[in-house]
Amino acid sequence: MNVNYQNIIVAVDGSEEADKALKKAVTIAKENNSNLIIAHVIDTRSFATVAAYDQSIAAKSDEFANELLDKYVTEATTAGVQNVVKAIEFGSPRAVVPREIAKKYAADLIVCGATGLNAVERFIIGSVSEGITRNAPCDVLIVRNS
Repeated sequence: MNVNYQNIIVAVDGSEEADKALKKAVTIAKENNSNLIIAHVIDTRSFATVAAYDQSIAAKSDEFANELLDKYVTEATTAGVQNVVKAIEFGSPRAVVPREIAKKYAADLIVCGATGLNAVERFIIGSVSEGITRNAPCDVLIVRNS
């Protein structure tokens, strides 16, 4: 089966598995001459309790996201991907990636790491990759750290 992906989203959070997912997405994007959308969702669910104590948390999170995505964009373009876009959104990553970002960019593939950074969320409500898989309107590739 020959599949030609045109709009590939890679969901990243700075984890080692996100780095591996980016590398896999870059390879696929180069093979297909695809658009690569590097996406990071700032999880705002924790801001409600923290915001009362530190108003700069959202600004720091946005700064971290921009620095992280700038690094990933440089990596992708250096590797030879022609069309790279960065997407930063706010909300729950497990919902925003498949429901909002995938639709906004007409994604036909979402690539993500199997676990990512948030072990507590994974234990309590399931992983981000599981949420993406359940709600995605397109193919999903989950990259394991092996």
